[in-house]
This record gives sequence, structure tokens and C-alpha cells, in this order.
Amino acid sequence: MKIYLASDHAGIEMKDELISFLAEHDIEDVGAYKLEPEDDYPDYIIPLAKKVASDEGSMGIVIGGSGQGEAMAANRIKGARCALYNSMEGVKLSREHNSANIISFGARLTPIEEAKEAVVVFLSTPFSGDERHVRRIKKLDND
Repeated sequence: MKIYLASDHAGIEMKDELISFLAEHDIEDVGAYKLEPEDDYPDYIIPLAKKVASDEGSMGIVIGGSGQGEAMAANRIKGARCALYNSMEGVKLSREHNSANIISFGARLTPIEEAKEAVVVFLSTPFSGDERHVRRIKKLDND
């Protein structure tokens, strides 16, 4: 499975730590590549969301200060289903019920060890495939 990662300036340190943590996986770093305090998260998050939406079976991890804007940006792309990290149970349900393919972290809110644990849960939890969940996800991508 391909895993895409992206962050703005606020999440670059967490992104780099997660890349090292996930070194055994097929990873693509979508940026930011250096600390630029005035960068704009959509410049990194939207390209990541497009990659995930067009690469079936891939997953994405996005990181910002709170993770809120990053989740909003990713969810503007058809086929991207980004869940904002709020708890381990939330991660599990976002995969089982919503087939989330991107997770968003707030680097200022989430300790790195907790983020690593959440990434493991995110990557290892399958979508349930229940008809009601499939039906709801199809409604998200209706024009």
C-alpha cells in the first residue's frame, strides 16, 4: 500500500518523524520539505488528496497545527475522505464506517507517540463494507 504524507510548516517535524516510523512502507513525501513559516497548507494537502483519490488502495497522512484546515482542504477533493484525529476509537470508526483514506493530525495537539499509535490503527483497520456505509459513502461523491 502506498502512503502519502504532507504537512505545512507546523507539521513538518511530525511528518518527518512519521516518515522514519513508516520506513518499511512505500512512502511518498508530498511536502513541505523545509520549514517555511509563511507557507500555505492547501499547497501540500490538495495535491496529496488528489494522489490518494486517484491511487486506489493508497492512504494519506496530513499534518498541520490543529489538523482542522488540512482535513477541510483534503475533503474538497472528490474521492478523498479525510478524518480528523480525535481518539483511537475515532480512527477505528473512521476506517470501519467511513472508509477514510486520509487522516489529519494537529501537531500542536497530538504527541508523536500517540500519532504513531493512531497511524498503526488507521493503516490496519479495514473498511467494514456494510451496505449502509457503502451507500453513505456513495452519497459523498455525488455531484
